[in-house]
Amino acid sequence: MIQALLSAFRFWWNGCKGYRLTPWRSPYLRWRVETYTGKPASTLRFSDFVELFLSERGQIGHYLRWLGELRVLAGAKP
Repeated sequence: MIQALLSAFRFWWNGCKGYRLTPWRSPYLRWRVETYTGKPASTLRFSDFVELFLSERGQIGHYLRWLGELRVLAGAKP
């Protein structure tokens, strides 16, 4: 559980560089949401990010666990 939270925080921290207090404005995260949902990145708002997180939290958790496993396999320092 703690590892999943650390993976989530690490993903957010790296993906939101320059936009840490407003991650929905991050070009990287906007691109990720656009490729996942098909909704144009130029129209994304805070509410879209919240709605996506709530509706897809299981898939997001699975993705973050997978990222944590990749970091371990790559030999990255925790």
